[in-house]
Amino acid sequence: MPITDFLMKNAQTHPDEIALVEVNPGLREARGVTWREYELVETNPAKKYRRTMTWKVFNDRANRFAHLLIDQGVKRGDKVAVLLMNCLDWLPIYFGVLKAGAIVVPLNYRYSSDEIKYCVELADVSTIVFGFEFIGRMEALVGQLPGVDRAYYVGDEDTCPSFADSYAMRIRHFTTEDPGIDLDDDDLAAIYFSSGTTGFPKAILHKHRALMRAAITEQKHHSQTRDDCFLLIPPLYHTGAKMHWFGSLVSCSRAVILRGVRPEWILRTVSEEGCTIVWLLVPWAQDILDAIEDGTLSLSDYRLDQWRLMHIGAQPVPHSLIERWRRYFPHHEYDTNYGLSEGIGPGSVHLGVGNIDHVGAIGVPGYGWQAEVRMDDGTCVEPGSGEVGELCLKGDGVMVGYYKNPEATAETLRDGWLYTGDMAEIDADGFIWLVDRKKDVIISGGENLYPVQIEDFIRTNPKVKDVAVIGIPNERLGEIACAVVEAKPGEELTEDEMQQFCLALPRYKRPRRYIFADVPRNPTGKIEKPLLRKRYGAERLVERENKE
Repeated sequence: MPITDFLMKNAQTHPDEIALVEVNPGLREARGVTWREYELVETNPAKKYRRTMTWKVFNDRANRFAHLLIDQGVKRGDKVAVLLMNCLDWLPIYFGVLKAGAIVVPLNYRYSSDEIKYCVELADVSTIVFGFEFIGRMEALVGQLPGVDRAYYVGDEDTCPSFADSYAMRIRHFTTEDPGIDLDDDDLAAIYFSSGTTGFPKAILHKHRALMRAAITEQKHHSQTRDDCFLLIPPLYHTGAKMHWFGSLVSCSRAVILRGVRPEWILRTVSEEGCTIVWLLVPWAQDILDAIEDGTLSLSDYRLDQWRLMHIGAQPVPHSLIERWRRYFPHHEYDTNYGLSEGIGPGSVHLGVGNIDHVGAIGVPGYGWQAEVRMDDGTCVEPGSGEVGELCLKGDGVMVGYYKNPEATAETLRDGWLYTGDMAEIDADGFIWLVDRKKDVIISGGENLYPVQIEDFIRTNPKVKDVAVIGIPNERLGEIACAVVEAKPGEELTEDEMQQFCLALPRYKRPRRYIFADVPRNPTGKIEKPLLRKRYGAERLVERENKE
């Protein structure tokens, strides 16, 4: 059964019920309007603080876009990239691509033009859909993407660039009838991007079967019903937020897309929209708690009794954070989710709402999943033994493979098992605990940072002899990037100088700490990062990110 069947069913059984709400508090504050002054479905979306979409309109728009793609020559198996900030149009476009029988390719909205080009070419994208925020980056690529023959712009028609067609203007001419493309579980559905320590994205190919596994697993884990309302904050290009929203799709329940992460905005939206389920990243949860404790927020100002579940993921969750959270929200169910894009996102391992006594563990195999921790010789770690091995997963959510990369696929998929690269142990109760990562990826606030990319840039500084970027502990973000910089003989470097130099990097890639020291390498020339992590991570450096 393809995931699109759920959308069709919801549109048929509850056509006039609200499926999606988009809330943009920044726009409200900029315009000085009341919380609910704007509440419209269609026209001029850029000027609306709060927009809603029914299940029927959702399905109709997906059908219209599917017909547009088919009319323009998009065939089964063609790739359509989506480059949008979170917005009301994101999911209808995603489902429109699926309904056309094409493969949807979400792109990270932080990608530079060069990264967009790399991913579009790697995935053989022929059509791209982009929003207002990406006009400059897309304009820089005009004439450089010979495989892309169609581009659709999502935004006001009067801001549509000359090299693209207006999405809104084009889809209105097509029927709302289902396009009638037969899909089954074994049809290819999506390509998501991930990266290893090299920093070069790999294209992860999934079938419809994987999307369905994500949907069913999410609904089983968190028991969504039509009475629930899910607050969706993380980016939809990633498997995390979207696969959690799939639980709302299965249960035909409302979801709110919040454009912003300020603590006040989160609590205000939970209160005003009646949200019952919220998925947070560690920094956002910490910001909420800090605001409560310093008096910036007062819980009595909000209606929060209906909020039943807070779940969290994308990075290790400090036990102290959950202890603090439960002091202020003692009635909340709590869950943590482990996942990776190769396993269609969160849910392959989860703590479970009844296992608060095991906070710190990532949990047990998720619904429909198998999990083992294996030693290098293939034997399984015994629960309670204290032995560490590699976490391996098996289930319908495992990827088909890395697109056009058979070598990496063979290394990661073995006998139907996905080798995650994460090192773990199992306690006597069968709960899995992460120990370390084989890969050097730094997870900072739920975002992956790739050290090699940062290192390559820093090495362009004429005073730098060598550099190694590692992750060090951070109370709020889980980890931050630390650059261990070795200056050339006779040269001196300061932290201020390096900070100024790294302003050319995107903000999220800039190191937050600099250590000036020799960079150790082993006899084969590889940087000894485990040694550096032991040397500097043992200091348990705890910093707080500067407030915006």
